[in-house]
Amino acid sequence: MKISQDCAVTLHYQVATPQGKILEQSKEPIAYLHGGYGNIFPKVEEALLGQEAGYRVTLDLSVADAFGERDESLLQTIPKTQFPPGVKVGGQLEGRDANGQARAFTVVKIKGDKVLLDANHPLAGQALRFSAHVLEVRAASEEEIAHRHVHGAHGHHH
Repeated sequence: MKISQDCAVTLHYQVATPQGKILEQSKEPIAYLHGGYGNIFPKVEEALLGQEAGYRVTLDLSVADAFGERDESLLQTIPKTQFPPGVKVGGQLEGRDANGQARAFTVVKIKGDKVLLDANHPLAGQALRFSAHVLEVRAASEEEIAHRHVHGAHGHHH
């Protein structure tokens, strides 16, 4: 089966710097719903369209095609008293940005009684090399399409 709109695609992936330093790779296969659902980079979807299981691709993604530019407005300094005990640099917390939107924040620095948080994706501002090996392609279920993501072994679990 060829990858097309509303297909469940299972793959292994690797994310590296343009120079080849590996930043992240899948230990287990992952699955995404193909067709503009925001489950994978649009440039990767474009490259996979029409391909089949067994296909391999490596793409150089610009900053804009990856996680975008860093946004300094997503940095916040919060009093340490607002955090549970044991907050550590590198830890991730759920919180709200200045506009009240739910965000994941990374603790960047703790200095005295202040904690610096960053809601940018850790790879924002970086060009990336994305490699994928397609393992399986199947038609997505109506439920997966309605939920906008793949369910099951390598997808989302409710």
